[in-house]
Amino acid sequence: MKAHRLPSRSRPRRIGALAVAGSALVLATAAPALAHTEVTASDSRALAKDVTLTFESEAEDEGAGFTAIRTVLPKGIDPGDVELKQAPKGWKLKPTHDGYTVGGPALAPGENAEHSVVVRQLPDAASLAFKTVDTYEGGKVSRWIEVARDGDPEPENPAPVLKLKAAAADATPDGKEPAKAATSDGGSAWPAVGIIIGVCLFALAGGFVLVQQRRGSGGSAGSGGSGGSGTE
Repeated sequence: MKAHRLPSRSRPRRIGALAVAGSALVLATAAPALAHTEVTASDSRALAKDVTLTFESEAEDEGAGFTAIRTVLPKGIDPGDVELKQAPKGWKLKPTHDGYTVGGPALAPGENAEHSVVVRQLPDAASLAFKTVDTYEGGKVSRWIEVARDGDPEPENPAPVLKLKAAAADATPDGKEPAKAATSDGGSAWPAVGIIIGVCLFALAGGFVLVQQRRGSGGSAGSGGSGGSGTE
């Protein structure tokens, strides 16, 4: 007599678990990506001069467009050293006590806001954080102002950060050219050295000639005395 096997319940449970996991994956991919702001530089070296910084703020409101972007400058960059290079049509730059605001007519909903500024000189640092506040038509505000410490995970609302390379060997913090030693021809110190050596040689030659003249005059006087004694 053969024993009847009961139907296994593990398969329906496995199918149900896969269905739940698949639904979760679909919901995760359907959710909108978190918007943020990024910054890039034409020259990402510390102490670089006349650097163009480009900021791009991703739109996160499908029902309203950007009207203004406020940026807090990091330590070492003065608001007076920043000039607007490119921005959406009709947008203008206005300095603030800690940075600047660029804004104007509202952009189309879903359109990213991109603008560029020229900075006179970057500070001597390893990285620069630009805290940014985005304003949309209707008053909605998004703040990208959190700066992660080394080793910490990325914060929920990260500020755009620019990584910098080491400064060039001839760069100076004030943007001026390195000081050069004063020379007679404005470039090389060798001509001045040559003049000094020439003067010294001329002096030695003059002294040698004078010594020889004194020796010659002394010898002549001695000869004259001997001749006088011989005639007597």
